Amino acid sequence: MGPICQTRFDSSKQNAQRYLEQTLQSIKKEKDFSTQKKRLLLHCCCAPCSSYVLEYLSSYFDLTLFFYNPNISSIEEYEKRLCELKRFVVAFWKEKTPPPIWTIGYDSESFDKMAKGMEDIPEGGSRCYRCYRLRLEASAKAALQGGFDYFTTTLSISPKKNAAWLNEIGLSLQDTYQVTYLVSDFKKKGGYQRSIELSKEYQLYRQNFCGCLYSQKATQK
Repeated sequence: MGPICQTRFDSSKQNAQRYLEQTLQSIKKEKDFSTQKKRLLLHCCCAPCSSYVLEYLSSYFDLTLFFYNPNISSIEEYEKRLCELKRFVVAFWKEKTPPPIWTIGYDSESFDKMAKGMEDIPEGGSRCYRCYRLRLEASAKAALQGGFDYFTTTLSISPKKNAAWLNEIGLSLQDTYQVTYLVSDFKKKGGYQRSIELSKEYQLYRQNFCGCLYSQKATQK
């Protein structure tokens, strides 16, 4: 299924948040929108980052959450973040049925294999780019297998994440797997601030590092 928008996103000419808004308005105008929403597989990195994104997108899509984060440094941290995401989703949807959460288990070996030889690269560099791709490609594969219309990630809500890279990778995977990537920069238009507000409201655990040992060490310097 091809993208709703007629023109492909061009980061050199277009604003990602504006492009997202145009996409959402196009979806909302579809004749079957009120009876059958498009299905979106949303890669979620943690509850705080997911909070605003879920609030924002839930009125436009039939959501399924995908928790695939092999970068997380330990099984204990992995399970803590997953449990917190589950707790938030149940609390946020209240009496309604919350969206399902898909996982494929803790897969630190995939991250370690990807990061081999890149241990000394600073945070925000090429190791992070490859980590984005690792997680997004797993999301694209799951979206294809599950028959989803769209896939995207919550990662762009963080001021420390490179939204241009995420969109570049997502669009590349869109071409490979033929599932539309939802271009985004969720931190924009108050998105990051809203995630902080929701984290306080729901008393969410907000970790101080992305997940890997390298990001954890960077916070300790």
